[in-house]
Amino acid sequence: MHICHLSWEFPPVVYGGLGRHVHAVATQQARDGHDVTVISHVGLSVDDATAEEIREVVEGVRVIRVARDAPFVPFDAETLMGWVSGLESAMTRRALHLDRTWKPDVVHAHDWLTARAAATVTEEIGVPWVHTIHATEAGRHQGWLPNGLSRTIHSVEQWSVDHADRILVCSRHMKWEVERLFGMSDVAVIPNGIDSPPPLVDTTAAASIVTQQGRPLIVHTGRLEWEKGAHTVIEAMPFIRRALPDAHLVVAGRGSQQEALKELAHDKDVAPRVDFTGWLPDAQLRALVRDADVAVVPSIYEPFGIVALEAAVLGTPVVTSRAGGLAEFLDNDRHGWSFDAGNARELANAVISCVNDAQESRARADRAQSHVLAEHGWAPITERIVDEYRATQAKVTTRGSGARKAVGAWVDDVEINGNLLFDVQ
Repeated sequence: MHICHLSWEFPPVVYGGLGRHVHAVATQQARDGHDVTVISHVGLSVDDATAEEIREVVEGVRVIRVARDAPFVPFDAETLMGWVSGLESAMTRRALHLDRTWKPDVVHAHDWLTARAAATVTEEIGVPWVHTIHATEAGRHQGWLPNGLSRTIHSVEQWSVDHADRILVCSRHMKWEVERLFGMSDVAVIPNGIDSPPPLVDTTAAASIVTQQGRPLIVHTGRLEWEKGAHTVIEAMPFIRRALPDAHLVVAGRGSQQEALKELAHDKDVAPRVDFTGWLPDAQLRALVRDADVAVVPSIYEPFGIVALEAAVLGTPVVTSRAGGLAEFLDNDRHGWSFDAGNARELANAVISCVNDAQESRARADRAQSHVLAEHGWAPITERIVDEYRATQAKVTTRGSGARKAVGAWVDDVEINGNLLFDVQ
């Protein structure tokens, strides 16, 4: 097939799991013999007003990184919708220009930032629009739309669900969330995958971080944002250290909450036992996680939980919250130790149990590793995605004005600030 992905991030422009997902799917599709193009963005560190479009081939995938069209506004809450409009305008123009020499059989768009571009392109050239919802705005805010920006983003998500030809999500929890939020029942669940680690991991890569630390070594990796829950593991450290006095926590990642988390560590009087590494290269990050006694995934909101899989495939025991897709990975604690999201005392008890019962911890880690290797390889997952493309292509026989249903001003139902749309618990 000729496949066009629209994604606002693609490595090395990566802000979260979405970019890594698109990279893995696109490159696997290319290995499977498909002709794949990804249209993405040049990156937040680049001045769009003066940037040049970048074209390259990455692992057999044609990658086009566009600079945004006007308006040239900052990437912040006050001007986010204008920023996204500029991105979608540039993506749309580039995708339509491609049609002069190369026409996709399907456009696969990722999250709300590419929805309007996908709609315009697919209606103009007459191909199906498959749309993956990686997370929802209401989910990120625990079922609430707390302000005008959140309600606006939610309205775009609703619009994309109503207009796309097929909706994909990454977990049964996300299927429940999307169906309940947007009033639909035909959602395909295709889990995220994970690359097997290299046969040999550099044994010295984590030395500069690990050698000075106590044991047990507890590691948390990921974006330092509220929904990822790093604050919960820091709040748990005083409880953990009562039972395990030499316990040390390493927080690897970056995000808007980094300074607040450092202050929290000081407030809880555990700052000497908590290290913040910032972003780490993949080899060093893998070595750190592999060397850890426990990998903690304390997410408040988690559509899937790929960080847990990344730890499991390295054979590291995992302690996770039961948020969203993480509960599916845990399989009633067969693959790790669990706690209620946001509950620091429960997190501490789970870590203590994991460390003190080494035999059971090893058994759960071994089952988790076997499960991930058997169920989450990218090749079978990508094959399922392509099957969805073909099934959608077979169903869509017309495209043009009026081919997609019009949607009324449904968002009026959630105009009240802070209206709870669903209870994530």
